[in-house]
Amino acid sequence: MKPVLRKGQLTTWKDDKGFGFIRSSEGNQDVFFHITALQETNHRPQVGDVICYQLRVDKNGRVHACNAFIEGIVSKPILGISPSVIEKPTFKPTAKSSLIFEVLLLSLLPTLGAIHFAFTTFNPIPLILYPVMSFITFAQYADDKSRAKQGRWRISEKRLHLCEFMGGWLGAFIAQRRLRHKSSKVSYQVVFWVIVAIHITFWLNWLFLGRRLIGLFLGSVFRG
Repeated sequence: MKPVLRKGQLTTWKDDKGFGFIRSSEGNQDVFFHITALQETNHRPQVGDVICYQLRVDKNGRVHACNAFIEGIVSKPILGISPSVIEKPTFKPTAKSSLIFEVLLLSLLPTLGAIHFAFTTFNPIPLILYPVMSFITFAQYADDKSRAKQGRWRISEKRLHLCEFMGGWLGAFIAQRRLRHKSSKVSYQVVFWVIVAIHITFWLNWLFLGRRLIGLFLGSVFRG
């Protein structure tokens, strides 16, 4: 049976959760619409957009939109093509190399600072906290993306930012690049990079200012 292309207006959209509802032009039926049903586009859905879509019924009998595109934004998709056969971008070795370089560059100063901190204070907590929290934060990102695809309740942005602030920002950076999650929302990225700047500034001060203060303190102790 040939799929039917329908059209409706987006009447509700929750951008932070990635879903909304389409009011069908054929009646008053509201159709559930998730961001993963949208064909690739740089345009974020907004209330008032005209959405062209097909209907699909999941295993629980719920009707939702699929193979959707925003009218006037992208070209009309070929009907009958399953999202699973749509060619997805592949990560070339150059992209992986670029990610590795970025991670090394971002982690260099905090790593040196944490090592210096451990040797001067005999406290290894930062060296342990960064990798542990990065792993936890990456897992939180992966879980949140999975929830978004399934239309389930999302992990709050405050919780993700808290994990980043507690030392998991490097894991968050890797997740953003590898999972393509939370990487295009400007307001989220602003808070994320503020957190990164706080950590890097702290270790910058520790290495180049804190060491001097420690030297002055030890010198005054020995002179006394």
